[in-house]
Amino acid sequence: MSTQTPARRTAPQPGPVPLKPWPGVARADSRTLRVVSSAAVDAGTERTWHYLDNAAELAERGLTPVGTLLCVHGNPTWSYLWRRLVRAGADFDRPWRVVAVDQLEMGFSERTGLSRTLADRVTDLGDFTAALGLDEQAGEHGVVTVAHDWGGLISQGWGAAHPRLHAGRILTNTALSQPADAAVPGALRLALHPAVHGWGTRSTTAFLDVTLALHRGDWDPAVKAAYRAPYDDAEKRDGIRGFVEDIPVDPGHRSHAAMRSIAEAVAGDDLPGLILWGPHDPVFQQRYFDDLLHRMPHAQVHRFEKAGHLVAEDEDIVPLVRTWLAETYGEAEPVIARHRRVRAEREARSPLAGDFRPMTAELEARREDDAPAVVDMGRVRRRAGSGRHGAAPVKRRLSWRELNAEVDRTAAVLRGLGVSRGARVSLMVPPGARLTVLIYACLRVGAVIVVADTGLGLKGLTRALRGASPEFLIGIPQALAAARAAGWPGRRILAGSADPVSTRVFGLIGATDDAAPAGTPWDAPRPEDEAAILYTSGSTGPAKGVSYTQRQLSAMRDAIQRTYRLQPGSGLVAGFAPFALLGPALGATSVTPDMDVTRPKTLSARALAQAAQAIEATIVFASPAALMNVVATAEDLAPAEAEALGRVRLLLSAGAPLTLPLLRRVSALVPRAQVHTPYGMTEALPVADISLTQIEQAERDAASGMRGAGGGVCVGVPVHGAELALGLLDEEGNPSREPSHAERRTGEILVSARHMKDHYDRLWWTERDSAAIPGWHRTGDIGHFDAAGRLWVEGRLAHLLRTPEAVVTPVAAEAAAETLPAVRRAALVGVGPAGTQAPVVVVEPGQRRGVRPGPAPLELADAVRAVVRGRTGVVPVAVLQVPEQPTDIRHNSKIDRPRLAAWAESTLSGGKVAKP
Repeated sequence: MSTQTPARRTAPQPGPVPLKPWPGVARADSRTLRVVSSAAVDAGTERTWHYLDNAAELAERGLTPVGTLLCVHGNPTWSYLWRRLVRAGADFDRPWRVVAVDQLEMGFSERTGLSRTLADRVTDLGDFTAALGLDEQAGEHGVVTVAHDWGGLISQGWGAAHPRLHAGRILTNTALSQPADAAVPGALRLALHPAVHGWGTRSTTAFLDVTLALHRGDWDPAVKAAYRAPYDDAEKRDGIRGFVEDIPVDPGHRSHAAMRSIAEAVAGDDLPGLILWGPHDPVFQQRYFDDLLHRMPHAQVHRFEKAGHLVAEDEDIVPLVRTWLAETYGEAEPVIARHRRVRAEREARSPLAGDFRPMTAELEARREDDAPAVVDMGRVRRRAGSGRHGAAPVKRRLSWRELNAEVDRTAAVLRGLGVSRGARVSLMVPPGARLTVLIYACLRVGAVIVVADTGLGLKGLTRALRGASPEFLIGIPQALAAARAAGWPGRRILAGSADPVSTRVFGLIGATDDAAPAGTPWDAPRPEDEAAILYTSGSTGPAKGVSYTQRQLSAMRDAIQRTYRLQPGSGLVAGFAPFALLGPALGATSVTPDMDVTRPKTLSARALAQAAQAIEATIVFASPAALMNVVATAEDLAPAEAEALGRVRLLLSAGAPLTLPLLRRVSALVPRAQVHTPYGMTEALPVADISLTQIEQAERDAASGMRGAGGGVCVGVPVHGAELALGLLDEEGNPSREPSHAERRTGEILVSARHMKDHYDRLWWTERDSAAIPGWHRTGDIGHFDAAGRLWVEGRLAHLLRTPEAVVTPVAAEAAAETLPAVRRAALVGVGPAGTQAPVVVVEPGQRRGVRPGPAPLELADAVRAVVRGRTGVVPVAVLQVPEQPTDIRHNSKIDRPRLAAWAESTLSGGKVAKP
């Protein structure tokens, strides 16, 4: 690829801006330049390039750019794709020049009528930058390439040819390599088909139309027209045809060698990088994203979960680019690096520093123990004809000795299949002995466990798994069938025994019940190695992958063990999937009751009791949704089953708060137990703890007027190894970045703990926001402290109501409404624009039969208004009802308030009344 400098340089000229300018483009930014080509296809020929450039604005404002962004579009877009960056560059913390080119044959650059290869286009770009003077005047930080689609290869080819000038890269949906063993995406195969190629790309606007249809928002008609403007006849669309023709579909293609050379060059350098990705892209699919991550392991990565191919149109990428440039080329310490440094310093000063026992330590210590370790329960049933209850059979039981042997064998099988330290492994297996074996086998090997809740649904699971891009997927047949249908990433391994048919149907590389190969050495995992990626429930937006190291997982175990004084040998009923994973790490015998873990409310009182019977359990972990159904089915308990629950000494309800009346009913089922409701989140579990007795005391304190008591749900005080603080809210509801422990002041809840997450996976921008206060995790929850140091949760930042009078938190008003016997669950939402929102209460009546969504009956509405106003001062403008509140699947208790707010607004504005 030539980098020959043209013999002469011409002055830039004004570009072809129409009488009605393109939206978002200043007239002075549109320029043309005559450039002498040194490309093999037309060497020595002078060509006209069109480009967007903020140089005139920089000069007018007397600003000296510190570097240059060289933005390269793909097919069939043009420089207009980068208009927001062009307009913003002068206003960055330190100004940057932004140059966005129209490649030859594209946009408003010249149509040469020639067939240009990838090598030609790389040379073209070098000719252009030399003619523009960037080779000598790029700024102190040089050139950062910004690219999309075909622009990725071309810009990185330019970078490989200009190593002294190329300072970094920002890539949006693109590809640098086409695997020899994989076909190009179907959309491109169709565009390449002889019967479609010329017609679809040149003769008609089909290829352009399809590309613009990939935008995941609503087009501004003027913006869409601007994208179409350069391609209004077949001759002007010939470049679209030429780009498609030059796709290197196989090793024999004319541009394949150039592509391979560029891809190898990217993998071989250590330039700073930023990858901004839209996963909903039928062209640049998962494998291209994974390839970029492999070639750029140190790049910052942010996936916009709702974006697609045209990510720069679907999302505003300017703030991310601006911040990344400032942190990469500025002098200030990057936010995430500062957070990690402060956290490490705090933890080093902690009395718990160095206190690390691997998650597998208890398992190792009990290798010769024949006591039960893991028990799976069969179906709850009745004795035929007698009407009496029959005990559920134990489906599977493993002693500690057997569990160790199974973990060792499975670890050997996984290693033989290629699973090694750091490899990501998605486990699509229901809780029970098999999943326990797989988890601890992965921990022993040092693989990274990817756990995405099936409660996310097929779409949510697909989004999560593509985001994590595991190298291996281990699943039961139903999961493998879904993996094949949905295209989930990962080489497939059957959890169980495989036969030739299942191997062929599922495309398996092996099965966990295969014979273990001869022992091979492997590196034991280290404390700072990544251990797990646990996905959030999706109740506050798209589920996020939360990364934990081996040390942090162990700290989570320690926090639970020390807070609740759990002793090895305890019997644990795991009615909440996350806790099922911890049993062996705690040294506890764990039993999985008969329930559908994707539907927590399927746990019945009898299933819970029979599980407790099977191991003489003293501890129960369950979710609020599960406990609600346990209480509802308590009348079915046989005397022996009730007696088994009477032996329980500790019950934990984690995931969401339970009402005090319900907690008392739960307590009545386990009369000798301490009932606790720990507060936490996927990012840090647990964070605070409170018992039923302490909740009742907190309620009495609120009634007696203790400072700060009341106005939310009391979640108690920090657990072992955790610290809590608040980022106090200002008058507009914005949290401070200074941690505070002030009483009676509402703020965002901040957490610091050895067992909090390491980072969000491939969500750089989200992680940066979460880590904005060094050493603390911003939870997004809001609350306050009372005079006794207890934390009261008032809701979430995203659910604040911004009324004309004040910023209102929702939980106190909801709790007030729920004191009415006629109200099962309530949600307070805001209707209208922020600052003028009106409070609306949406209730789920206790008696749901015959309830129609819409305005609540007058008597109920009056009662809700009165109690909410009397207890909180909030005056609802309307009270609506629904048969059932929309909630997340994992907990069946976290109400989807944004969805309710949209429904309430539609209902109150005269829209069709339907279920939210």
